[in-house]
Amino acid sequence: MELYLLNTASGLKPCDDEDYEKKLRLRPGRIYKCKVTLARNYEFHKKYFALINCAWAYQNERTVEHFKHSVEQFRKTVEIAAGHCDTVYSISLKSWIDIPRSIAFDKMDEAAFQDLYDRVKDVLFNIFLRNISEEEFMKNLMNF
Repeated sequence: MELYLLNTASGLKPCDDEDYEKKLRLRPGRIYKCKVTLARNYEFHKKYFALINCAWAYQNERTVEHFKHSVEQFRKTVEIAAGHCDTVYSISLKSWIDIPRSIAFDKMDEAAFQDLYDRVKDVLFNIFLRNISEEEFMKNLMNF
């Protein structure tokens, strides 16, 4: 389990409701081992996933079915289209395929993540949101 915590004078506090729910799963009185790393830019990280989720909300049923009702599959496809991938050989398909690279905090720095955000945004507007104005989208992005 991974969750984001804010260090305060009174201890570590979950950053949002999702992290709070994860923390609730930890049983009181138990000892847990954790690896502490400084989050890249937590607010920007949340904005990236809000961008993906908002774009997903705009998709029609046909597109949603194509991605097997999985926003995660949608995200990975968009990242591949944005060039954030490695090419590997699939033995079962007997073909070279692209797989998305990790966007984990320890795998890319802030500048690389900003570049990915910009390229993903371009892919979304050029392929999946062609009929949506960026202004309308950005207003709705605030709700995610």
